[in-house]
Amino acid sequence: MIALCTVLSGGQTAVDMSIFAREKETFVREFLKLEHGPPSHDTFSRVFRLLDPEQFGACFQRFMARFAESCQGVIVIDGKVVRRSFDKASGKSALHMVSAWGCDQRLVLAQIATDAKSNEITAVPMLLRLLCLKGTIVTVDALNCQREIARQIIEQGGDYAMALKGNQGTLHDDVRAFLDDPKAEATTTNTTVDGDHGRIETRTAVVSTHIDWLQEQHQWPGLKAVAKVTRIRESADKTSTEAAFYLLSQPLTADRFNPVARAHWGVENRLHWCLDVQMNEDRDRTRKDNGPQNLAVLRHMALNVLRKDPRKESLRAKFNIAAWNNAYLTSLLERF
Repeated sequence: MIALCTVLSGGQTAVDMSIFAREKETFVREFLKLEHGPPSHDTFSRVFRLLDPEQFGACFQRFMARFAESCQGVIVIDGKVVRRSFDKASGKSALHMVSAWGCDQRLVLAQIATDAKSNEITAVPMLLRLLCLKGTIVTVDALNCQREIARQIIEQGGDYAMALKGNQGTLHDDVRAFLDDPKAEATTTNTTVDGDHGRIETRTAVVSTHIDWLQEQHQWPGLKAVAKVTRIRESADKTSTEAAFYLLSQPLTADRFNPVARAHWGVENRLHWCLDVQMNEDRDRTRKDNGPQNLAVLRHMALNVLRKDPRKESLRAKFNIAAWNNAYLTSLLERF
């Protein structure tokens, strides 16, 4: 509880937790006994090192269950490395967390840890089993564009929009040749233009459901359409163009698919950037035993609670208010 209060107030480390306990002892004693006084930083470190991350993760999942059950819209599956959690002395690699991000809710719906990027493919099916996918569209990057993952999403009642690259060999080549052909018959098209951060981005989405020939050759689970997004970025000094290809289990219109494809990359700004810049996750040197994974779960808990708070202030401002205002911090705790 003290650790959670610390993170909600902008703290990050075991030392921060011990300082919070000491300086906020009167507040903490309103709901905790503290028979032996405020815990030391060694105590906090030891607790998170020894705490079973699966059990702690299960606590997070119970907390999120009411959101996951009613989840609609786009769910993004994406991984992130906690960069400074590696331990050279023991040969331990940096923690890699794979998260399910609810774009409409702006919440982390579930997360699971894996030791390395190559294991993300095996972690994603376990992550998906934690979620109710009915009525949702699940987006994954090209690494997780796998037949078994596609089949599981369909079996759980969801739909998918999978980025397609060369790791799928001839399937990627066939989709690219088809959608790059000027004579290819598109079902729908949509173009959007956005200007921000000193650049203009034009995004043109093309969706085609004329894929009977493709399914006959590749038999991809649940495939109903293929799509292409062409992005043209113009800035003061250069113009760049790139194209991305997708597999869809639902024949989306292009004006629906365009924001779905873009939503996948929103996880970088709305989750990963907040963890790295506003919560300093990449600078956290917790690296022993279960500490990195448990603190990652704790940060996700705190972030979700702050996201659900209706106040209009920024995330950074909410950290400060929680640190300064005991009543506000109490209101956040009541959400658990």
